[in-house]
Amino acid sequence: MHASIKSFLKEWGLLILLTFFVSSCRSFLAEPRYIPSGSMLPELQINDRLIIEKFSLRNSLPKRGDIVVFKSPYSFDEKLISSRFKPLPKKSYCFFMSFPPVSFIPGLRDKACDAYIKRVVALPGEIVSVNSKGEVMINNKLIPEPYISYKCSAYFFNKCGEFENIKVPKDHFLVLGDNRSNSWDGRYWPGSKFLHKKEIIGKAYVRFWPLSKIGFFNK
Repeated sequence: MHASIKSFLKEWGLLILLTFFVSSCRSFLAEPRYIPSGSMLPELQINDRLIIEKFSLRNSLPKRGDIVVFKSPYSFDEKLISSRFKPLPKKSYCFFMSFPPVSFIPGLRDKACDAYIKRVVALPGEIVSVNSKGEVMINNKLIPEPYISYKCSAYFFNKCGEFENIKVPKDHFLVLGDNRSNSWDGRYWPGSKFLHKKEIIGKAYVRFWPLSKIGFFNK
């Protein structure tokens, strides 16, 4: 067998085994997730595999800088829900659809079943603004965000979701993608810009694929 084919089969075989093993470990403590888009570049690459842990947020709130996984805005944003032509899917349907290859069958996917991954940038009670570059200001002071490499240009669509001086409601958070020029996040949700804590599934704990990037997440 050609060396490149052998290497390809070895890599993908290991990935499939890891994915099925971790998928079988879904629980109230942790579960696997994968990254389908570039909204969290450069921290998270497309097709990265993560373990998110759920336990720590049951009795505490996420902190600024935490990377959190949460339910789709199509399942909780009132304006998005009002535009639906059919009722929201049941939890059992969404659970079933979360497993490949079922999730890739055309016509079965429902946006309300998706999970999103973003970073917490503003906390309850804070006065938050986002400028035309996608930078975050709390009480009119720019916060340090060393994880951002992709800001918006001066002529970006819709001024990068720019808004000024909005107070984050109790038990809510502003969550944004690190790739500010390519992330559909709180800046653009039509019903509310903020995520309620009850919609959070868990926070990123460890990356288990690719093997070369295995490691725990730090803020």
